[in-house]
Amino acid sequence: MTQYDVDVLVIGTGPGGEGAAMQAVKQGLRTAVVERFHRVGGGCTHWGTIPSKALRFAIFQLLEVNSNRLLRDAGYNLELTFPQLRRSAENVIQLQEDMRRGFYDKNDARLIHGEAKFIDPHTVEISDARGLVEKITAAHVVLAVGARPYRPPDIDFKHPRIFDSDTILNLPATPKTITVYGAGVVGCEYASMFRNLGCKINLVNTRQQLLEFLDDEICDALSYHLRETGVLIRHGEAYEKVEGLSDGVVLHLKSGKKLKTDILLWANGRTGNTDRLGLESVGLKADSRGQLAVDESYRTSTPNIYAVGDVTGYPALASAAYMQGRAAVLHINGDECASLLAKDIPTGIYTSPEISSIGKSERELTTEGVPYEVGHAQFKSLARAQITGRRVGMLKLLFHRETLQVLGVHCFGVNAAEIIHIGQAIMMQPPPHNTLMYFINTTFNYPTMAEAYRVAALNGYNRLF
Repeated sequence: MTQYDVDVLVIGTGPGGEGAAMQAVKQGLRTAVVERFHRVGGGCTHWGTIPSKALRFAIFQLLEVNSNRLLRDAGYNLELTFPQLRRSAENVIQLQEDMRRGFYDKNDARLIHGEAKFIDPHTVEISDARGLVEKITAAHVVLAVGARPYRPPDIDFKHPRIFDSDTILNLPATPKTITVYGAGVVGCEYASMFRNLGCKINLVNTRQQLLEFLDDEICDALSYHLRETGVLIRHGEAYEKVEGLSDGVVLHLKSGKKLKTDILLWANGRTGNTDRLGLESVGLKADSRGQLAVDESYRTSTPNIYAVGDVTGYPALASAAYMQGRAAVLHINGDECASLLAKDIPTGIYTSPEISSIGKSERELTTEGVPYEVGHAQFKSLARAQITGRRVGMLKLLFHRETLQVLGVHCFGVNAAEIIHIGQAIMMQPPPHNTLMYFINTTFNYPTMAEAYRVAALNGYNRLF
C-alpha cells in the first residue's frame, strides 16, 4: 500500500477549507492545510463576508443615530466617512482570524503558508514567499480555493474610480454618486449600504428581475423597497464599455444610455481561483469562470480530489461552503450521510432589510404541481416591530394543503437571517412534526419577531376553510 505524508490535504482556509480540515482531524485523519495568503480565514474573513457585514452594521448604527428623533432633538448628528466606517471592521477581522488560527493549533492540523500546485493527483508542490519549495503527498485533496470578482479584460481596474467587491473596501472617501453594475447578491447588498450613506445609486441589472432565484414576492418586495429609498434600478441592460475619467466613470450601455457617476462598482460575477493550481497535471479542467464540476459528494472527475465552496459555483455561501467541506471529508471516510449535510441550506442576503429563505418557492411548487397554500405575517402588524420602528418586511410560509407539511419559508425584513432558522428547524423534522401545526400550537414570547410564525401559520390555516 502506498504511504502518503497525509491522509487529507486541504487547500484554502476559508469556510470550506476549515470545515474540511476540522472534520478530517476529528475523524483521526492526518491532515495538512495550505493557505497562500499570509493570514488564515480566506476571502470570507479578510475581504468578503466579515468586512462587508461589519461595514453594513457600522452604517446601520450611523443611520440609527441620525434618524433617532430623541437624539436629533438633542442636537446629535454624526458625519463619518467611508474609511472611518470601514475601520470598525478591523477588530472583528482580527478576532475572527485569531479564533480560526486557534482551530488549527488546537487540533494539530499542520498549517502551511504558500502557493499550491499539483504535480500529480497525489502530489502537491508548495512554494512560500521566501522561494522555498516543499512537496507533500496526500491520499485525498480537498480544494477550497474560493473565488474572486470576475474582471473583464476590457475594463481598467487600475483606474482609481473603478472598483470590484474586493477593492471597494479600500475606497478613500464617501462618493456622492455610484453606479453598481450587476444586481446579484453582492450588487444589491452594496447598493443598500451606499444608499444608506446617502449616495445616489444606479443599480444596473443584466437580468429582468432582482435575485430571481428567490421567491417572486420577495424579489418584488426588494425591488419596491430599493426604489422607495431612492435607488434607480435599470433592468435588462448590458455594458458596451467603461470609460474612466479624472472626475468620474461613464458606463456606456448597449441600449445607448450613458451613466456618469463618481465611481463604478463592478459586481457582475466571480471567477474560481483555479488558474494557478496546475489542474492539467491531474486531468481536471475548470469552466470559463474557473469553476469545477463535482458530484453530490463534492468529488471531481479525478476520484481522490474534491472541491467545495465558491470554486464549485452556486450557492456560493460561506455557510454552505463549511458544510460542503464537512460532507466531502465524510465521503472520504466512507460515511453515507455526506450527501445529506449540504441540502436545504438557507440563503442569507444582507440588503437593508435582510432577506433569507429556505425550501421551495411558489414558482417551484407551481411548476411541480404541488398543492400548496400560503401564510403571511406582515411585520407592520407585530408589536415588536412597532416598538423598534422596524416595520418593513414579512414572513411567508408555504405548506402542503393536505398534509400541512412546511415546504418553504421566506423572510424579508429586520433579522431575517436569524428568524429563518426557526422555520428551518421545523422543516428538518420527520413527519408529522414538520407541519404548520407546530407554529399554531406553540407559545411564542411576546412581543418578539418570532411571533410572526404563529401569525403566518394562522393566516395560512384560515385559507383552507
